[in-house]
Amino acid sequence: MPILEVSNISKSFSDGYAVEGVSMTADSGEIVGLLGPSGCGKTTLLRLVAGLEHPDSGSISFDGVPLNGLAPKDRGFGLMFQDLALFPHMDVVGNVSFGLRMQKLPKPEVRARVDELLALVDLAGYGHRKMHELSGGERQRVALARSLAPEPKLLMFDEPFGSLDRGLRESLQMEVRAILKKIGMTSIYVTHDRDEAFAMSDSIVIMDKGAVVQAGTAQELFKSPKSELVARSLGLKNVMMGTVSAIGEIATPIGVLHVGGAELSIAVGSRVLVLIDDRKISVADVAGAGSPPDGAFTGVVEGVNFHGGESDLMARIAEGMIACSIRPEDAGSQFGAGDEVYVTIPANAVRLVPFGG
Repeated sequence: MPILEVSNISKSFSDGYAVEGVSMTADSGEIVGLLGPSGCGKTTLLRLVAGLEHPDSGSISFDGVPLNGLAPKDRGFGLMFQDLALFPHMDVVGNVSFGLRMQKLPKPEVRARVDELLALVDLAGYGHRKMHELSGGERQRVALARSLAPEPKLLMFDEPFGSLDRGLRESLQMEVRAILKKIGMTSIYVTHDRDEAFAMSDSIVIMDKGAVVQAGTAQELFKSPKSELVARSLGLKNVMMGTVSAIGEIATPIGVLHVGGAELSIAVGSRVLVLIDDRKISVADVAGAGSPPDGAFTGVVEGVNFHGGESDLMARIAEGMIACSIRPEDAGSQFGAGDEVYVTIPANAVRLVPFGG
C-alpha cells in the first residue's frame, strides 16, 4: 500500500495547464525521481504535494490522510531546494537547529538532535563554522541536515545539486541516497538529469508537458520505453519508428534492418519503436574498405564527439541519423565531417518495442 498517493491532479495558470491529470505513488522509504525537461511540470507537482500550490482538481493523500486544503506547515513535509536558503549569519548549528527551535523543543534535546544529524552527514566538529567557511558540498550537507532535523514524513528535493561541478555532484548523490535509505526516508527527487535520476531513485516518473508519460524502475523503463520521448529521456541514442515489413525485417528511415530472436515474433505490419545499440555498430572507411561489408549501409559522417575513453560518430544514412560508439584505437576515430563510411548494424544490436506498448 503506497504511503503517498497523488490521484489525477491538475493545476493551471494563466498560460495553461502546468500539471494535468497526473497520478503517482510512493511507498514508505522509497525515493521517487521526477524526470523531465524544464517546464514539464515537475516543480509544480512538487509544490502541490508540499501544499505551496492548490490543485484545481484531483487529490493527494499521505498515509491515508487527505491533504487537500491542509496548510504546508501541517503536512509535516520537508523541502530542499537548489539555492539551499541557508542563513549566512548563522553557524552550522544555528542553521540545522532552526526548525527545532521553532518547535520550542528543550535545548538539550535540540543539541542532541543536531549532534546526531551532523554525525549522519559527516560534519561532526563543524558546528561553529559559518556558511562562508564551508565548501559547496559541505553546505549541501548542512541543508540536508536542516531538512532532516524536524523528522519530516516526506522529504522533497528540487534539483539540489544543479549548481555543483560533476564530480562533487556524483559524490553527493551517492552519499545522500545512502543517508536516505539508512533512515528509511520517503522522498521525491526532482531533476532534469537522467544520470542523477538513475543514481538517486528507486523508481522514476517521466513527465512531459504537464503529464506523466511513463513510470517504473530504471530497468523497467529501459526494457520497454513506451515512446521515442521516453527512450531519449533515458539517454538512448538511436531511437526511431519502424514497421515490420517481413519476418525479421524492419523498415526504418535509414533503410531495412534485420532482427532475430524474440523480435521475430512481432507481427508483420506492426509499428514499432526501434532501439539500436550504438556500441554494437561497426564503422569502416569507404575509401579504405574496398567492397562494402555484407549488409552495410553507406553513410556520411556528420561529426565525431570525443568524450573520455570513446567517441560518438554521427552518420547520416538515407533519411535518418545513426550514432556509433567508437574507441580511440578504431580507425573510425580519425574520421571527420563529410567522410563516407560503411555502417554495419548486426541483428543483435536491434531491439523492438511495439508502439504504444
